[in-house]
Amino acid sequence: MSDGNDGGSALGGDPPGDGAVVGSSDPAVDVGDAADEVTVLESGTELERTIGLRGGLAIGIGTMVGAGIFVFPGLAAGQAGPAATLSFGLGAVIALLVALPTSELATAMPKSGGAYYFISRGMGSAFGAVVGIGLWLGLVFASAFYLVGFAQYAIAVLAELGAASMVADLPLVAVLGVGFGLVLTALSMFGTENATKLQNGIVSLLLGILLVFLVYGSLDTLGLFGRQTVPEEFMPFGTLSIFTTAALVFTSYLGFAQVATVAGEITNPGRNLPLAMVGSVVVVGVLYVVTILVSTGAFGSARLASFGETAIVEVARSYLGFPGAVAILVAGLFATVSSANASILSSSRALYALSRDALVPTQLARINLRYGTPHVALALVGGPTVVLVAVGRTEVLAEVASFLHLVTYGLICVALIALRRSNPAWYDPSFRIPGYPVVPVLGALASFSLVAFMQPLSQAVGVVVALAALAWYFVYARDVRLKGVSSDA
Repeated sequence: MSDGNDGGSALGGDPPGDGAVVGSSDPAVDVGDAADEVTVLESGTELERTIGLRGGLAIGIGTMVGAGIFVFPGLAAGQAGPAATLSFGLGAVIALLVALPTSELATAMPKSGGAYYFISRGMGSAFGAVVGIGLWLGLVFASAFYLVGFAQYAIAVLAELGAASMVADLPLVAVLGVGFGLVLTALSMFGTENATKLQNGIVSLLLGILLVFLVYGSLDTLGLFGRQTVPEEFMPFGTLSIFTTAALVFTSYLGFAQVATVAGEITNPGRNLPLAMVGSVVVVGVLYVVTILVSTGAFGSARLASFGETAIVEVARSYLGFPGAVAILVAGLFATVSSANASILSSSRALYALSRDALVPTQLARINLRYGTPHVALALVGGPTVVLVAVGRTEVLAEVASFLHLVTYGLICVALIALRRSNPAWYDPSFRIPGYPVVPVLGALASFSLVAFMQPLSQAVGVVVALAALAWYFVYARDVRLKGVSSDA
């Protein structure tokens, strides 16, 4: 459970004094020893380690299985034709280039906060503040987007069943989105194990539905059921279209690092963290590639593109009729709920870690005595999320979340290189990436490069968020120093 303490420094809620050292770069000194089942502090325990390998995989897969299957097939096929399979494959390779460095850092520092924790220890508190605040807000934006998507899929299910007219007068997007946002936040407050069980169940059902659809569709595409696929050129729009489409669909892979954000609650972190992160990317990448092959085989790229964001529903209908369409709509419900659930959980841990280092008021790191969860941080995630859902217009916020994630991914790779070069005595990961330094260098370059392909408005808002976080650091926490971090000296 928990010691019921703030979990922060003794500085309280006031900005640190001149030159205050509130933490160490050594994770064992900073937040206690990381055992396989709990993180031990001098006064008791931090967050319980209740998330196993299955739970870690569920967080990674559940966050990523969403847009890549339920939104992008038609859009990607319209840009690259059947070669969109290569775009999704390329996205998976880039994700792995980041997942491997993240895995090494996570096994060296298996603490709550994920990317914030790694970057602050490798590059200093200023970088950490920008990344941590960006992760918190970015995941809030993403959570709101997922909840709006959940409500839209729920309405689509009602329409498919002919029941939409019964609730036509209700603002269902706001009601359903806000309602489920409150439910998911409450579940996380009442224990991480509750949120993990929900995640495991949802992802299991989601994968079950998708596997039935994809296996049947694959066999049909191969001609085993007598129907011929639509013949067309594999790369109708040229080689460049593969790369531009990869930039579009890479947002589908923004989720594996959420596993590292809850690293302080992962059991046997030296084994389970790398397996969960790398495994979730591999599983999701295979699902995406097969989905595009099945979808383009059913209709051809041009017709598939004409269906827009609901293309996958029409693909399922073509293979399995009305039951297939309903099943995919239900799977869309599961996907959006699992993504929102994982994002709310991860966002609160980023805020919790910021608070422990006094980069935001330390009261935000309070642990609930009964449930062992950071209830104040969760409230500061769930509250803004449901407000954004009620206000609407979350599409731009979702792209901003992608912008912030890509910048963070690039900095994770830079932080790994910085830690390898400085080689502090405490840095002893149980997993070391192969191919160093090529892998982190390529991961950083790929992440930063994809930012250039995003919409200008999303880039602008993302820059504003980053500058606002930096301004907060200089106004509130500029004197915070993480002991042992050279860039903070």
